[in-house]
Formats: sequence, structure tokens, C-alpha cells
Amino acid sequence: MNFQLFLFALIAALTAPAWAQDIDRLQNLAQQEFRLLSEDLGGVLSYRPQTPTAPLGTTGFDIGVGITAAKIQNEEIFERATSDDVPDTIPVPTLRAHKGLPFGFDVGLMYAQIPGSDIKYYGGELKYAFVPGNVALPAIGLRGSLTRVSGIEQIDFDTRSLDLSISKGFAIATPYAGVGRVWVKSDPKGNLGSGGVTLSKEEFELDKFFLGLGLKFGLFNLNLEGDRTGDVTGYSLKVGLRF
Repeated sequence: MNFQLFLFALIAALTAPAWAQDIDRLQNLAQQEFRLLSEDLGGVLSYRPQTPTAPLGTTGFDIGVGITAAKIQNEEIFERATSDDVPDTIPVPTLRAHKGLPFGFDVGLMYAQIPGSDIKYYGGELKYAFVPGNVALPAIGLRGSLTRVSGIEQIDFDTRSLDLSISKGFAIATPYAGVGRVWVKSDPKGNLGSGGVTLSKEEFELDKFFLGLGLKFGLFNLNLEGDRTGDVTGYSLKVGLRF
């Protein structure tokens, strides 16, 4: 993995201009443009694991803060749907917590707010490592997750995800990778279409691929992750405690 690429993505996320306004002009969009907007939102606001597959164990915790730089594909459509300029890379800071459960299960929660806007979203996951991994074998697990978005007055928006991942620990480093599918529901509120045409609800699926690296220094944990969800590419960094 290229640490310089992750560092650049983090700097880009921290220095990117925040949204000055919210998504409040859907009446400027045709149906196909609303679909493309929704696909970008699905890539930005769906769940990112940001943790290896290996289970935490019954007494284990992983608590941290993260930042994601998510590069959208349809910047012009975003700008038409808002009251101001939109950067092509959206910074997404998150608060995250994971707790180990018996029998290889982990549960996780996250919360985020897009800087400079009213857009918030929260989510959760349940992961089952049906191969818990050991010195010789990697951990393999199945994760179900969801996110729910608030703060967009013109859209009801949520995502559901399912992914299969694998990780293997080597001393302080644990690389991991996964593939999955994201189901997106984007439902406009009211008669918002151009020319008096009502925009219709969009429900669709996005492919997801991700690669990550967990680094553990005592209780301190650093996690790097890159993902591709639909046409949106994201780079994430998380710091926290894992024990």
C-alpha cells in the first residue's frame, strides 16, 4: 500500500473547501441527473469498514476517529442541486466504535457530519468471522451494514451493504481486503422536478471493493483504507485505541 497516497488524501480532505450550502435545489435536475447525484451520494455516505476482519474477541474494543476523502464523479450536477460551489473531493469525518461479541461476532457504530453542511449520517454493522484466523490461517468474515442520512430536506436517503472480507496479521500490521454490494434508496420529497415533472425514487445497487491496513502499537491503532464504491473513490485514515 502507498502511504504517501493516503497522506495526500488525508490532507486533501482536511483542506478541501466545505459545502457552504446544502442539497436544496433538486428542482434544477432531470431524473437521470438525480440518479447520478444519488449514485455519488451512495458512494460518499455508505458504510466503510475501517477495521480488519479478525474478530475483537468477547472483551475487545476498537474506538477511534476517522477522516475520509471521497472523490465524486458528478461535480457539476452536485453544484446545480445546491446553492453554492461543491468540491470534487468531499471530506467525511467520523466517530467510530466496535465491540467484540462471543462466537466470532463484532458489532460497530459510526456517526458523521459533512463539514459546512447540515448533512449527517449514522450507521452500524454486524460482522461474523466464520474463520477467526490464527498464526497460520487468515480471518474471513461476512459483514452486514447500513447507514441512514439526515439533514437533506429534499431527500430521504439510506444504504444497506453486505461484504465478504479477509485479513491476516503479521506482527504489528494486519492487511485486509474485501468485496461487497451496496443497496441505495434515494427518495425525493414533493414535486421537485423541472418543468413540473415529479422526480421519482431511485433504488439501485453499487459494487464495492476495499483494501486496508491496520497498524497496532500497544493500545494505539492506526488504520488506512482505500475503497471504490460505484464510481466514487475514497481514502480513509482512522486513529484510536484497540484492545
